[in-house]
Amino acid sequence: MQVTETLNEGLKHEFKISVPASDLDAKAGAKLVDLKDKVRLNGFRPGKVPVAHLKKIYGRSVMAETIDQTISDTNRQIFEDRGFRLAGEPKITMPTEKDQVEELLSGKTDLTYTVAIEVVPQIQLADFKSFSVEKPVVDVSDADVDDAIKRIAEGSRPYNAKTEGAAEKGDRVTISFKGTINGEAFEGGTGEGIQVVIGAGQFIPGFEEQLIGIGTGETRTLKVGFPKNYLNDKLAGQPAEFETTATLIEAPGEATIDDEFAKTLGLESLDKLKEAARERLTAEFAGATRQKVKRALLDRLDESHKFEAPPSLVAEEFNLMWNSIKAEMDSTGKSFADENTTEDAAKEEYQKIADRRVRLGLVLSEIGEKNKITVTDDEVSRAVIERARQMPGREKEVWDYYRSNAQALAQLRAPIYEDKVVDFVLELANVTEKKVSKDELFKDEDAEQTAA
Repeated sequence: MQVTETLNEGLKHEFKISVPASDLDAKAGAKLVDLKDKVRLNGFRPGKVPVAHLKKIYGRSVMAETIDQTISDTNRQIFEDRGFRLAGEPKITMPTEKDQVEELLSGKTDLTYTVAIEVVPQIQLADFKSFSVEKPVVDVSDADVDDAIKRIAEGSRPYNAKTEGAAEKGDRVTISFKGTINGEAFEGGTGEGIQVVIGAGQFIPGFEEQLIGIGTGETRTLKVGFPKNYLNDKLAGQPAEFETTATLIEAPGEATIDDEFAKTLGLESLDKLKEAARERLTAEFAGATRQKVKRALLDRLDESHKFEAPPSLVAEEFNLMWNSIKAEMDSTGKSFADENTTEDAAKEEYQKIADRRVRLGLVLSEIGEKNKITVTDDEVSRAVIERARQMPGREKEVWDYYRSNAQALAQLRAPIYEDKVVDFVLELANVTEKKVSKDELFKDEDAEQTAA
């Protein structure tokens, strides 16, 4: 076998490999001998079929299998000998002319092919003990608890029928409607006794706003358009009209926050409600703190590990993000000008984000591998159970989906692995706590989650 490196440019390599026909013939012959004891042919006793006869019947298929196995074994040996970690699947180029393929399968010519690869660079990990990370901490105050309970009360407040006046924002309107598209009724387009809180965003954009000013017993034709990303593909992007009648208009009242209110929420008393609210806020603040610390650590890892990321991985990451951005803009009708930028500037920015994500992914993977950090099957199972709990009544469906979908399981495993690596680094780093306000803790939260 002869191996010649024909390209060595950065992370890209290409090899030309030649395997003598005699080597292929010997391997194929060994497979045929092994096949002799397994195959059953009429006219021959088990294990007595001549190899020459088997070659006439199975020679081409056995040679094809031998070639595939030889290429796989040869490539693996080439990569292992050079310490390569592949960034993606190798690109193999073989003879395609009919005569060449025929001669190869018949064992008359050497196997000659090329393999092009892109590799992951060698990563020199930083000294994590030199890292300093600030951990923002917020104490849950009594005022925070009271505000949280007020928000719960607002969502549970009573509504009282309005005897005079038309519907206003915040009112609850009970409606009946019949929807049409181009004059034709469509499935799911009718409703009776449906309650709508104007401004709550329960219905498709534009629907609730057109109920402002409607009176009890009044009928209006509401003209709206289904979003382009609407779940029902037949309705997505379609203009529709809804003949809508208001049967009842109710104004929001005030909920009294006391023991009786707490009991409506399944708690013994207002004190118990406050305890539950405090626990929930504590968990919420802890989650925000975790996000801040993780972002700071990832920034530190980014600063400490500068290397060329495999272009194919960066391109793949960029395309995933860019397609998502374009789909969102199409569904909302926004343009790059609305975001005070241009398409070229946005592409440049997301290209940088894609590069950062790929490099950080490789660094986290390197840390995990070198320190034998793994995710157990039990941890993945717990994640599946948690997903199932989020969909009451469909638990078995969720469980079956993940059990039969390896890619979906991998998507659950990845964030668990990432968090375990982050925790490992934080154990070595110098983490100092800093008291901050709630506003500081949640400042730019969405932007930080996206960047992280």
